[in-house]
Amino acid sequence: MGLMKGKRGIIVGVANNKSIAWGVAQQLKEAGAEIAFTYLNSALEKRVRPLAESLGSEVVLPCDVQDEAQLEAVFTELGERWGNIDFVVHAVAFANRDDLKNPFSQTSREGFQLALDVSAYSLISMTRAALPIMNEGGSIVTMTYLGAMRAIPGYNIMGVAKAALEASVRYLAAELGEKGIRVNAVSAGPIKTLAASGVGNFNEKLRVMEARSPLKRTVSQEEVGKASLYLLSDLATGVTGEVHYVDGGFSIAEG
Repeated sequence: MGLMKGKRGIIVGVANNKSIAWGVAQQLKEAGAEIAFTYLNSALEKRVRPLAESLGSEVVLPCDVQDEAQLEAVFTELGERWGNIDFVVHAVAFANRDDLKNPFSQTSREGFQLALDVSAYSLISMTRAALPIMNEGGSIVTMTYLGAMRAIPGYNIMGVAKAALEASVRYLAAELGEKGIRVNAVSAGPIKTLAASGVGNFNEKLRVMEARSPLKRTVSQEEVGKASLYLLSDLATGVTGEVHYVDGGFSIAEG
């Protein structure tokens, strides 16, 4: 379609070919974008680098979102290579497995801080690092989930982290609007990913989704990728500070 022809940006959070972020990457590439990727450690680099190369990407950089110096180094490198960027996709979240398995009231202080830091604060720090090289008209998209709005069994601390993430989207959108930069979130329905494996009774959530959503099915990586493509492209120049639901209508059915 060429919606992203001539546009460059970065995707943070691809873990493997089942990642939601990978579905976004495929749609962006098909639309003509040039994409940089990051990886957390050497084990993930072995998965991410071949995926990036399959889309013709030559920029694959280390990035621990809890390390401010690494974050800044990533965007410094992009500035040196490209000059400016047009988009950022933030698809990063993490919580301790015990804090997902145990009753929410038993969430540890350390686990709370970790989940909020990786899953929510990283959007703020990533945005701050990206701003010096972000073109006017640029777009930032992050990934959230219905658990930010409703108490989803087994989602626990991640629901609180996603609520903080969605609030951060609104505050960043309000601040950056005058710079012509948009900030939005995509709320995907349950999809089998590496991250989802840590959520209790995940297969049951898939069955509930299929039974109750108007579409009577779960959504795919491709569908989340298409929604993200819309928000990242010039088709959505008037959209900012929004949560865009791609969940088969589950949020509506439950509302």
